[in-house]
Amino acid sequence: MSITLISALIALAVYLLALLWLGAQSLGGQTNSADSYFLADRRLRAGVLFFTLIATNFSAFFFLGFAGAGYRIGIAYYPMMAFGTSFAALSFGSLGCRLRKLSAQHGLITPSELIGHLLPGEGVRLLVLVVMVLFTLPYLALQPLGAGYLLESLTGGVVPFEVGAVLLTVVIVLYVVGGGMRAVARTDVLQGVLMFSLMLMAFVAISNGVGGVQAANRTLLQKLPDLFSAAGRNDFLRSRVMVSYLLLWPLCVPMFPQMQMRFFAAGDDRSLKQSMVLYPVVAGVLFICPVMIGMWGHLAFPDLVGRASDQIMPLMLGRYSPEWLTGLVMVGALAAFMSTLDSQLLALSSMLTRDLYKRYWRSQASLQEQVRVGQLVVIALAVAGLAIALRPPEAILSLATHAFSGLAVLFPMLVGAVYGLRWSTFAAIASVISGELILLGLATGLIPESIQGGFLPLIPALVVACMILGVDYIITRSVSSAEI
Repeated sequence: MSITLISALIALAVYLLALLWLGAQSLGGQTNSADSYFLADRRLRAGVLFFTLIATNFSAFFFLGFAGAGYRIGIAYYPMMAFGTSFAALSFGSLGCRLRKLSAQHGLITPSELIGHLLPGEGVRLLVLVVMVLFTLPYLALQPLGAGYLLESLTGGVVPFEVGAVLLTVVIVLYVVGGGMRAVARTDVLQGVLMFSLMLMAFVAISNGVGGVQAANRTLLQKLPDLFSAAGRNDFLRSRVMVSYLLLWPLCVPMFPQMQMRFFAAGDDRSLKQSMVLYPVVAGVLFICPVMIGMWGHLAFPDLVGRASDQIMPLMLGRYSPEWLTGLVMVGALAAFMSTLDSQLLALSSMLTRDLYKRYWRSQASLQEQVRVGQLVVIALAVAGLAIALRPPEAILSLATHAFSGLAVLFPMLVGAVYGLRWSTFAAIASVISGELILLGLATGLIPESIQGGFLPLIPALVVACMILGVDYIITRSVSSAEI
């Protein structure tokens, strides 16, 4: 066995055992109530809240995708992601505080319950539930898919893809079922620390290997100056595309059901505001690391094309870092997969339990029964996600690629309602459905790409959604004024 494989297996074993131990420790403080299981009794304080927010949102794309994008696009990818993520963090202190207060005052646990409280009609509540489940479930299925392949690559095939995907999913199910949000938040702290520290270690090791940051960048600037252009290589990030991405992150991140439930679980506004300050600082420091590593990849691996460039991180680690570090860093990437998957499982479980089972099937279900059903739903979702991951249909993969835009379409309707705009039921439903239909039409070619005007598909979808809500607002005010 190589040192890389031995270190990877040891690190993986210690990591998985630590997750199970943290899950077991979470059993003691839990009561048989939906608040306790799904929201950790609404007591997450600044440190834990920050880590669970950031670990939930940093998937393995942070490790592998960022480096691949740095290789293909160049330094322009960094400000797009860093600034977009920083803008998204503003929602923690503004929108997040409002959501926390509404949730606590009215005993709301899921995003669907929130919108049902704010706007009349079952249709709006069900639509939010359907959209969130529809776009989160495929993304959930991609986590064991990616983690399984990463574990197979990490162990040189000793752990096959299928075995790895099942193993990691089983570990997650054990601590999520046992400890709920409390276990997820505690494991997120461990996974966040792993992700951050190992990424910094990888950056230091690889930068030393390429002769230092300044020397490597100087060489790249001479050989491939377009890597340092404002629009990226081949003008990939043209101004309208850049603007689209800068809007996408602030609009979609607060619409993730797993993120909204962390707002609900926050202990106080101060914790959310402290997380709002820390989030962009950490993202700004960390995001540059994989992007630079990807750019430096041209010095050692100049001919990677397409998706092959997403392997630049492990390739650079293999070339420039100690063997033991390569295995450790890939375990950090696994932590990113798992910290996203556990949060998605718990969020969807709460929605299916509260918004379907309790509301339409067993309205008299006790709090203890809701917890038990939620635990069973976690298991069912994990099995479904695993089944999809092992045999992923093309339609599921396509849905996953549009998940961010699909969720962002909810933003105008939901946020307007949170800030006191009482849309009519028709307008609320029409704004979301029309936005989703535009995304579908552009994805399938039924709507000509020319209507995008150089922007991402989300922009015309948002324009139409906002126009519908705007007309509804004007009509509603006119009717109210006439009545007065």
